[in-house]
Amino acid sequence: MPKLLLKFNAAVIKEIPLDKPALTVGRKPDNDVVIDNPAISSHHCKVVMKGDTYYVEDLESTNGTFVNEKRIVKSGLHDQDVIGVAKHALVFVDDRAKPEEAGGGDKTMVLTPEKQEAMAKAVAAANAPQKAEQVGWVRVLKGVVAAPEYELKGSSTYIGKSDRVQVPIADGGFFNRAPEVAASIHRKTEGYVMMAVKEGYPVVNGKALSGSLVLKDGDIIECGGTTLQFFLK
Repeated sequence: MPKLLLKFNAAVIKEIPLDKPALTVGRKPDNDVVIDNPAISSHHCKVVMKGDTYYVEDLESTNGTFVNEKRIVKSGLHDQDVIGVAKHALVFVDDRAKPEEAGGGDKTMVLTPEKQEAMAKAVAAANAPQKAEQVGWVRVLKGVVAAPEYELKGSSTYIGKSDRVQVPIADGGFFNRAPEVAASIHRKTEGYVMMAVKEGYPVVNGKALSGSLVLKDGDIIECGGTTLQFFLK
């Protein structure tokens, strides 16, 4: 029966038989293979069987899934392929009987030097230190209402005059009242995306924002009487 060997560095931690059509890998306990590592996504990848072939599919993980050192979205698996997930590796072992070559007799599988090199690189890539994921913050440069800095926690952060927003702002003057909700910042795959709730009201790097914009480290955001700077740390 085909199986996966879960490895950390050179040590085999666990042997997982592929005795079901699909098997999930991730940090949450509802996965078939649970890896308690913050670099592993809640549901990181899955191994599925279609026909006679096994495939590994990335589940939109943060740090990616690799097969023999190459980042993949979906890839077919062959015997001894190495699936890299953060600092761990899953070695696919396909011990199903294979048709004998012409002439009969038992055959010993020999890995080519190229295959051995690919496996070594894949294990090294899987065990390489992961770069810490940077978190977005905004710093108040002018018009402090409450705190001088705000961490962009969760998936969405709202900016405005309302007492329900995460980042409060000041009025721009007696005749320039700040809106209850002026803008929002959302944490997405491509980064931190700012959206104008009130079109044209937030100004980013001197330009009025309509729609959305992926923020860059150091961007200056003006809302009402408050000036913010976006940064990563």
